Amino acid sequence: MTLPHADRLEIPQAKVVQYLLSLTHRAGRGKAGFFSAFGFPLSAWEALADALRRQAQGNPVALSEDTAFGTRYVIDGPLVAPNGRQLQVRTVWFIDKDGQTPRFVTAYPLKRRMP
Repeated sequence: MTLPHADRLEIPQAKVVQYLLSLTHRAGRGKAGFFSAFGFPLSAWEALADALRRQAQGNPVALSEDTAFGTRYVIDGPLVAPNGRQLQVRTVWFIDKDGQTPRFVTAYPLKRRMP
């Protein structure tokens, strides 16, 4: 299954700048360290937003969960960094009940599996 309405993804600038790439955000600073280490600086936040879009559009939904407010979708798969490296990332999206716009919730690196 692919993310419904993936052509309409909504990724607010504030979510990327003030959360994912913020070195001062309590929950986001670890993510900021990860993404900036792979070439996603705060000054070019649009590059991360574009990579998140491509990751969501190019990978199947790993998990979906219906709630009273809508549906939460989890997508696991590669996110391509500016240097071409493929990072294994989980993204989470939410579509409001009776809505058609997937809203970005969060992203974080997947832990490597040990052989």
